[in-house]
Amino acid sequence: MNPLSPSAPTPRTSLLDGFSLEMTGKDVPGLEEAAHLIPPGTRINVTFLGNEDTRMRLGAARAVKRLGFRPVPHISARRLGSRADFEDFLGGLRADAAHTDVFAVGGDPARPEGPYPDSLSLIESGLLSAYGVRHIGMAGYPEGHPAIASDVLWAALRKKCAAVADQGLGADVITQFGFDAGPVLDWIERVRGEGITLPVRVGVPGPAGVRRLMGYATRFGVGTSASIARKYGLSLTNLMGTAGPDRFLHALAEGYDQGRHGEVRIHFYTFGGLRATSEWVAGAGPGARS
Repeated sequence: MNPLSPSAPTPRTSLLDGFSLEMTGKDVPGLEEAAHLIPPGTRINVTFLGNEDTRMRLGAARAVKRLGFRPVPHISARRLGSRADFEDFLGGLRADAAHTDVFAVGGDPARPEGPYPDSLSLIESGLLSAYGVRHIGMAGYPEGHPAIASDVLWAALRKKCAAVADQGLGADVITQFGFDAGPVLDWIERVRGEGITLPVRVGVPGPAGVRRLMGYATRFGVGTSASIARKYGLSLTNLMGTAGPDRFLHALAEGYDQGRHGEVRIHFYTFGGLRATSEWVAGAGPGARS
C-alpha cells in the first residue's frame, strides 16, 4: 500500500513518542473529556490569546496540572502591558505550581502593549528564572513569518538560544505548522547547521475541517498551493471535508534521519478539538512503531 495514499493506515512512528498538545484557556471542558486518552505527564501548551484574560489562562494551566499533565503556559510578549502584568502572571503560575515550563512568543499585536517587543526581551528580563521557570519553549518558522524577514528570524533564534544557555535553562523549539514535510526537514537541518542542538517539536494540525485548516494557514502565512494541499490530503474544491496528519507524518518519518536532524518530536495544534486529536494519536499507539 502506498503510505501516502488517502487509505494509508495511521502512521506508526517513534516521532509520536512524547508528543505534546496545545489548547486555549476555553478548552478545559475538552481537556477533561479527552484526559483518559492522553498519556500522564504529556506536555500541554496553554495559549495566550487576546480574547482571554489572566484568570482564564491560569485556570487552564491549573486544570492541566490537576489532570496529571505538564502545563506549558504561553507568554505573549506584545500582549503584556507592563512589568507588573508579567510578574502577576508568573506569580500566579508559581502559586499553582504550574510555572516550571513556559513558551515565550512575541505575539500578534503589531505594536507592543508594554515594554516587551519580543520573546527575547522576556528571556533577557531575568524574570522567568526568578519565578522558577526552568524550561523555555521558543518558536520556529520553517516557512518563514509573514511579517518578519528570514535573516531577522534566524538571528533572533540564535540570540534566544544563547540567552537561555547563559541562564542555565532548558529549552526546545516548537515550529509553526505546515502541510509539506520537505521544508520542515530542510529547516531542521539548517537549525543543526547553525549549531543549535535543542530538541525540535514539529507543529502538526490534529484532525480538523479543511475550511478551518485553510483559515489558520492563511492567518499564519502557511503555504497552501494546490500541490502542497494534495500532498497533505486537502481538497481545495471540497472545503466541507476533514483532514488528518497521516500523510504529513508518513513523509516526515520517511525523511527523518536522527544523525542529520537530531531530537525531533511532534506538537499537535488541536484545531479540531482535543478529543479528536487525542483519539487520532491513541489510534497511532505504540504497538507497532518503526
